[in-house]
Amino acid sequence: MGWGVASVIVLDTCAVLWWSLGFEDELSEKALQACSLIPDMGALLPSSAVWEIGVKVQNGKLDIGGYSLADYVRLLKEIPRLEIVPIDADLWVESLALDWKHPDPMDRLVVALAKTRALPLLTRDTAIQSFYGNVIW
Repeated sequence: MGWGVASVIVLDTCAVLWWSLGFEDELSEKALQACSLIPDMGALLPSSAVWEIGVKVQNGKLDIGGYSLADYVRLLKEIPRLEIVPIDADLWVESLALDWKHPDPMDRLVVALAKTRALPLLTRDTAIQSFYGNVIW
């Protein structure tokens, strides 16, 4: 598998945070290039990322640039061609069907989303990179 320039991509939580909040130095050159194409090519973000971000904000483990969670989600919704994908029962089932001994349900969901749609996944997470072959980083 490989990433083509004409591909919609799936974003992991870390990638969308760094890109949307202007922390480009946290992204690899290839990841930054992929993000720059989102307004033209499109990207998917599992809605579970919103929950994951919210929990980290509530626990004081994440600063989203002074935004409230609601304002940050509005900011994400304003990004052209970025779709926040609802997590339905089928995706939960797909995440459980992965032949992967990884316990984090959020990681499993983002991989299941990328896998079911046959799309590249933008993530720095090495556990995901080891499991899912179509990763941009």
